[in-house]
Order: sequence, then C-alpha cells, then structure tokens
Amino acid sequence: MVEEPSAKRHQGEPSDKSSNIVDVHVPGEKRKCTKTLRGVELHGKETLEIVCTSEPDKADEVISRLWRKLGGMPKRVNELLQHETLFTFAGFSIESDKEKLKLSGLEIKPNKFINIQRKWRVPYTGKEYDSLTDVAANVIHPFYKGMKKNINTQEDYKLWGTSPLPDNLIEYAGVDAYATYKSWSMIDYITDGSEFAKEREDAKFYDHPYCPF
Repeated sequence: MVEEPSAKRHQGEPSDKSSNIVDVHVPGEKRKCTKTLRGVELHGKETLEIVCTSEPDKADEVISRLWRKLGGMPKRVNELLQHETLFTFAGFSIESDKEKLKLSGLEIKPNKFINIQRKWRVPYTGKEYDSLTDVAANVIHPFYKGMKKNINTQEDYKLWGTSPLPDNLIEYAGVDAYATYKSWSMIDYITDGSEFAKEREDAKFYDHPYCPF
C-alpha cells in the first residue's frame, strides 16, 4: 500500500517557502521607482514638492499636469527640453549633465543650456570656479550655503546611480534644482535691467529732464 503524502510540515518548515526570500538591494542596481516628498524646506517659509521617478511615463504625466495648470496643452519631458522659445535651462558643470541626459535618451538644445559658471561670478572671492552653493547663497539667501548639510559628499556620491534614491538625496536634488533655477532667474533679470539701462544711457535718454508727472 502506498502511503499518501502527509499534509503535515516538519517542525520549523515554513508553509510558504517564498517567505524565506529576502529582497536585497544590490548597490548600483536600478529599479523602477516613483517617490514624492512634500514640504521640503527652502529659505523663508517656502517649500517644495519633489517628484522623483525613474519612469519616463510618470515624468511625462507630472510635466503635463503642471503644464495644464499654466493653461497649456500637455507636454512630454523631451518636448520641453527641445522647445525653441519658451524654455532656457541652466546648470553648473553642464557637460556632465549633458552626458547623464543622453543616457536617458534626452537632450537640451545647446543654445538653450546655460552654464552659470561661465555667465556670472560671485565678486571678490578669488576662487577659480564658483559652486552652486556660492552663487545661491549670495544671490538668493544665505540658507543655501548649507544645502549639503544632510548628505555625505564622499559616501552618498556612490548612490547617485541607484534607484530608488534615499530621501536625503532626493531632497538635495530638488533643492539643488530649485536653487539653480532661482539663481539664474534673478541673475538674468538683473542683467537684463542693467543692459536696458545701458541702452538708455547710450541713447542719451538721461539727458532729458526727469518729470514724474
């Protein structure tokens, strides 16, 4: 007589062997991931909402949602990067940024990508190159001098290629992006005003008596 297999388990044997599998995060491994951080502190009372994603479709979804709020038609990330007139992008050491974008199949038009390090300097520092923290702390607010206080610049650097990123690096990347945008926006605005004033000076506009009424 053949004995039927017993439904009983040996002591200590799990009922579902898959529960023994541990999901190990291998350094350098990339995974699909989307994470949102809200209330990330900036200077004053301003805060950021940061959406960090490794999925192109999710990035397109977020961009389209923001674009609709501005009253425009939905846009994909690559459409924004390649737009002829509406957008100018700025960064520091942008050659490495270009390489990273190409790895994702993205590219910014060369004439629309500003390297702030070549366009503006913090006066009287004597430094060969200014960092973003130098520029943002001088142009926006001293708060940005401490942008890197929550990251280990040596150890965390090794994690930039991983997905998902830890929260402290997502937060840093978001503040970095905002500080870059805000710095160049203010520099560009002030520079335009200075150039406009120079044009008036050259046209001898100020030779006319000032009359406020």
